[in-house]
Amino acid sequence: MQVFSIFEHSPSLELAITKLEQEGVTKKNIFAIPIDESDETLKIFDSIHDADGFSFLDKSLALAVATGVVGTSLGFNLTWGPIIWGLIAAFIGFSIGFLWNICVIKLTKNSRRTERKILPLVILVVECERENVKSVEFILKEHKALGVNTPHLNDDENL
Repeated sequence: MQVFSIFEHSPSLELAITKLEQEGVTKKNIFAIPIDESDETLKIFDSIHDADGFSFLDKSLALAVATGVVGTSLGFNLTWGPIIWGLIAAFIGFSIGFLWNICVIKLTKNSRRTERKILPLVILVVECERENVKSVEFILKEHKALGVNTPHLNDDENL
């Protein structure tokens, strides 16, 4: 049987391999496959599939509404009228809010908006007998495996 697991590349992986060797699994039955880490950097604008919980538009739109209302009410006394002055004030408010958000994120170290540092992942495949599967799974889980799985095969299937 093969037991598949995923680990972060850390000392706990080395300890798990050592413990498996102490339990009788030979080195030639343990396969460690490192996965290349991605070099993706933090983006300012979120996509529909990847968001970090920060929105540029919330403050900008709220400020646009507030300044638009003030601009509209003042526009009744000005020559271009309330609609034009409301739109101008809303655009100015949106721009101020947007620039404020960019400055806050770029110039300050926001503790909530940091890149997660994930250690490189390693897939560990252990070949063992059927009666040793539970003990191998226990050892892997005990040493902080991110995931462990054993494909369940029917007895009548031939590989």
